[in-house]
Amino acid sequence: MTPLHEARSGPSSKAKSRHSPTPLPVTFDRRELSLILTLYGRKVAQGEWRDYAMDFLKDKALFSIHKRTSEMPLYVIEKNPALQRKQGQYLITNMTGRVLKRGHDLAQVLKVLDHDLVVVK
Repeated sequence: MTPLHEARSGPSSKAKSRHSPTPLPVTFDRRELSLILTLYGRKVAQGEWRDYAMDFLKDKALFSIHKRTSEMPLYVIEKNPALQRKQGQYLITNMTGRVLKRGHDLAQVLKVLDHDLVVVK
């Protein structure tokens, strides 16, 4: 028999652990997506990029940028909250897996992809 105070407080901790919900995947928030899609739109207009894919996993979110749909991604923008207090939760890699930039501020990290060539006289 269950004591009345336990019955009112809900299921026991054992029952809660058995039915714990699966963790939600990591996603980009509205501000982050706005920064990424603004850069993406500029590069599409310039003819450099043509397609993208988003993956939301349990430990990280990925925004992959493609030159053509059937190719490997040119760049992958990754958000990994586990690294937030260490190297920074934002990371950009190229198609070979080399880390181009890592940091705490997405706007600063995205600058590595937004390079405009300037004619030097």
